[in-house]
Amino acid sequence: MTQALDSETVKPFKKRRNITLTIGLTLVGILIFAALFAPLLAPFDPNVQEMAVRLMPPSASHWLGTDGFGRDLLSRVIYGARPTLLLVSLILVLTIPVGMLIGISAGYLGGWSERVLMRITDIFLSLPNLVIALALVAMMGPGLMNGALALALTSWPPFARQARAETLALRRSDYLAAARMQGINGLRLMFGHILPLCLPTAVVRAALSLGGIILSAAGLGFLGMGIQPPTAEWGSMVAEGSKVIFDQWWVAAVPGGAILFASLAFNLTGDGLRDRLDTRNAD
Repeated sequence: MTQALDSETVKPFKKRRNITLTIGLTLVGILIFAALFAPLLAPFDPNVQEMAVRLMPPSASHWLGTDGFGRDLLSRVIYGARPTLLLVSLILVLTIPVGMLIGISAGYLGGWSERVLMRITDIFLSLPNLVIALALVAMMGPGLMNGALALALTSWPPFARQARAETLALRRSDYLAAARMQGINGLRLMFGHILPLCLPTAVVRAALSLGGIILSAAGLGFLGMGIQPPTAEWGSMVAEGSKVIFDQWWVAAVPGGAILFASLAFNLTGDGLRDRLDTRNAD
C-alpha cells in the first residue's frame, strides 16, 4: 500500500521534470536554429540603414519595427543570437576544463596543494563578475574574444568548488579503492574514473549558469564594452533603444525580450537536467 502511494506521488514529479527539460531543450533548439540559419530566416540585411523608415513601429513590412537607423529589428534580433551563443560557447570552453582540473586536483591531492588551489579559487570567487570583466575589457579593448576571456576569469570557481566536493566524497569510496587495487593511480585515476563521475553535475551547473552569463554578456554590450557596432548584439541594441524607450518602446523591448528568451531557455534546461541527473530522483 505504501509503495503504491509513493509511486503515485513520484509520477507527477517525474512528469513535471520531463516537461521542464523538454520545454527548455525546445527553446534552446529554436535559439540555435535561428543562429545557424539567420541568413535564411532574416527578412532584411541586419546592417542596412534606411533612414526613411527609422523608428517605425511593428507593421506588416517590419514585424518588430525598426531602430533609429531604419534597420529591421527582427533581422537584427535573429543575427544577434550568433554572437551571444558564440560568446557563451567560448566561456564554457574556457571555464569548465579549468574549474574541473583545479577542483579534482584539489580534492584528490589534498594537503597543501588543496589549500593553495582552494584559496586561489576563493579569491576569484570573491571578485564581482561584471566589474572585473569591465576592467579587463577596458584594458584589453572591446571585442568578442576579450569579452569571453574577461567573463571566463570569474566564472570557473563554482565548477572548481563543486568538483572538489565531489572528489572528496569519492576519494574514500569502494569504487576508487577497487581501481587502486588494479594499479590505477595518479592522472589515470583522476581523469579516467573521477572526472566521468563529476561531469553530470558540471553539465547541470553549466546549463544553470548560462542565463547569468548571457545577462553579463548583454551588460558588456549595453555599456559599449562588448561586440562593437554595426554587428547585431542584444546588449548594444538595448542601449540604443533606451534613448527612445518612452516614445518608441519596441526598440529596446525587442532585444530585451530576446535576452529574456535565451535566459529562460537555458534556465529551464538546467533545471530539467538537474532533476533528471540527480541520483536521488532515479527510478
